[in-house]
Amino acid sequence: MKLPSRLPIPGLRADLPVPGAAVPILGITFPALGVALASALTLAACGDGGTGGPAPGAAPAASPVGVIVARTEPVTLTTELPGRTAAYMVAEVRPQVSGIVQRRLFTEGSEVKEGQTLYQIDPASYRAALAGAKAGLSRAEANRYAVRLKARRYAELGRQGMISKQADDDTTAALKQAEADVAAARAALEKARIDLAYTRVPSPIAGRSGRSSVTAGALVTANQPVALTTVQQLDPIYVDLTQSSVELLRLKRDLADGRLQHVAEQVVPVRLLLEDGSEYAASGQLAFSGVSVDTDTGSVTLRAVFPNPQAELLPGMYVRARLAQGEIEKAILVPHAALTHDRRGNAIVMVVGTGDKVEARPVTATRSIGDKWLVSEGLLAGDRIVVDGLQKIRPGAPVTVQEAGTGAAAAK
Repeated sequence: MKLPSRLPIPGLRADLPVPGAAVPILGITFPALGVALASALTLAACGDGGTGGPAPGAAPAASPVGVIVARTEPVTLTTELPGRTAAYMVAEVRPQVSGIVQRRLFTEGSEVKEGQTLYQIDPASYRAALAGAKAGLSRAEANRYAVRLKARRYAELGRQGMISKQADDDTTAALKQAEADVAAARAALEKARIDLAYTRVPSPIAGRSGRSSVTAGALVTANQPVALTTVQQLDPIYVDLTQSSVELLRLKRDLADGRLQHVAEQVVPVRLLLEDGSEYAASGQLAFSGVSVDTDTGSVTLRAVFPNPQAELLPGMYVRARLAQGEIEKAILVPHAALTHDRRGNAIVMVVGTGDKVEARPVTATRSIGDKWLVSEGLLAGDRIVVDGLQKIRPGAPVTVQEAGTGAAAAK
């Protein structure tokens, strides 16, 4: 039995579909609710067509950017060089006479004064030699006295013609010989005194003593190759730095071309960075620059002097020094954030030009100074450099200029 497709419902027109029933559209049957939803989406899509975006051909809105104005200022260029500390003075203590060491009169590693006795060598034999030299001088002087009296008598007799000329000349020569003997005896006496004094081995300089190579009872010889100890003066202290000859030539060219101005001689300040990265409290100054290039390293040695009252710096420590190379009277510095690179790696700076439109300006950045780049070419004083809002702009785009660090550009 075939059922009718529509059932009559009281109060409802027979030509209207029953809610929930299928509605035929273009030969395809859809539920009535789906038709209503599709119609709503179609109307919404048609309604958005007039407000979705800017009309074709309309000018883009100006983006806010933060700028700084390029200014010239004097800048002192510095360089950082590696180096090692070296003692200001070094004295290797050696004996000047031979003998047995009786005592060591200092503590290893302690501070000693100039002239302080460090070792005492047995002086007995040298005292005896001094006494013998004194006796030799007395004998020579006594002989000279006798010869002098004889020479006077012979000279008087010679004038009277009572002795021959030969006898007179012999007594005169004997007197001169006696005087020479006295002089030799005096020299021997002085030598004996010096040798006796050398039995006391003093420190030639003031400084810190090192390790002793001998103890009491050791036999030492005059001018032996092994030092008894070493004394080093550490206040002040030297710092020997090395600079590449290539950098030195570049520096000389910049000075000759006028791009750099000379720093006053003898007052070049030097700051020191220690091995742990901390900065040494006191500043030093450059003492001299080497006049020859090391053939092994291709570098020139610079020497700086630093005060070292607390002996914080010890000989042989590795350090890094910062020293001034020259001065640029009219330098332009640009913050690191303002300088970018193009696809080829060339440095560029975004500059606000005529009509408040962005220009990409190629520049030459020679070195970094703190948080800024030193720009040698490409910028002029008065140029407006974009610092904030670089992500939202491109060359040729209009911008709204604000002071860097304020406004919407800095917030973005």
